[in-house]
Amino acid sequence: MPPTTDNSTANSLDSRGASYASAGVDIEAGEQAVEALRPYAEKASRPEVLGGIGGFAGLFAPKLGRYTEPVFAASTDGVGTKVAIAQAMDKHDTIGLDLVAMVVDDLVVCGAEPLFLQDYIAVGRLVPEQIATIVKGIAEGCQQAGCALLGGETAEHPGLMEAGGYDLSATGVGIVDAEAMLRPERVRPGDVLVAMGASGLHSNGYSLARHVLLDIARMPLEGHVEEFGRTLGEELLAPTRIYARDCLALAAETGVRTFAHITGGGLARNLERVLPGGLVAVAERGSWTPEPVFKLIASRGRVDRAEMEKTFNMGVGMVAVLPPEDVDRALAVLTARHVPAWVLGEVQRATGDEGPEVGSRVQLRGEHPRF
Repeated sequence: MPPTTDNSTANSLDSRGASYASAGVDIEAGEQAVEALRPYAEKASRPEVLGGIGGFAGLFAPKLGRYTEPVFAASTDGVGTKVAIAQAMDKHDTIGLDLVAMVVDDLVVCGAEPLFLQDYIAVGRLVPEQIATIVKGIAEGCQQAGCALLGGETAEHPGLMEAGGYDLSATGVGIVDAEAMLRPERVRPGDVLVAMGASGLHSNGYSLARHVLLDIARMPLEGHVEEFGRTLGEELLAPTRIYARDCLALAAETGVRTFAHITGGGLARNLERVLPGGLVAVAERGSWTPEPVFKLIASRGRVDRAEMEKTFNMGVGMVAVLPPEDVDRALAVLTARHVPAWVLGEVQRATGDEGPEVGSRVQLRGEHPRF
């Protein structure tokens, strides 16, 4: 009697046996992706870049002559579950902007000028056109930040990720002179907090936003929302504002003490990170109105204010801490650069009643108008 054949196994193998391609990894598609993204990466460059993409390592020759004591700063980040919205809408041209913003705006907090960035994209199945679209957004973000895109890595993970799924992260490197480095120790009582407006949710809190708007409220991503003037999906994919060049311009024009990048943890937790011991920050909610998306999440999910404020930026993407005599100049610089900005509050001496919990040294007072 002839041996039986496992047809499922037999059909998965050709006459040459197993291959990397049959396991789900397409090397040729990877090479196509590199060629497709090359024009975008080449636009995001600086004079210090040596060579192009495609090598084993990116090369960057920093010009250190203008630095007395150069300090390199590095930051690594991703965009969280915002990628789920991009994948659900099959719209991938802005998620790269979010990635760059999350990395370079952490660098600039200490006054570092972003020099270069390298990305890492993991996919279930490599589609060259999709990768090129993502990298186009990364390159555009690097151009906005004034840094070079120094290559990266795209990896196929068949069996671990769905065919249309992907995740991405990046590492950025910046430079600042030790004497010019911004840090909490420079902050003084009486300093003023100047807020810079966010462009929406940015890239934090999407697990809660998705749970409320998609799971609880059952709102379709393609549905038009009157308060937004666009679809829900378009609102949720609004790219994160990149503040790097704006912050560097502010540092050049004023005696800014430090910046606080308002990301995961909200205003209080991130602002506290740039306060030295013995000082507190007092911010007035009445100084701004959060965008409609925050009100929608709060109302549809019955999310209380404390939870909203520790999860979302609530409309504040970056905060500059400045001496009071520089506030008018700072607002003028930001207005000229088309960045929404306003006086948020001030720094005061601690009273000892703040409590040990994270964020307790930042006091949010009053109520938001029309929220």
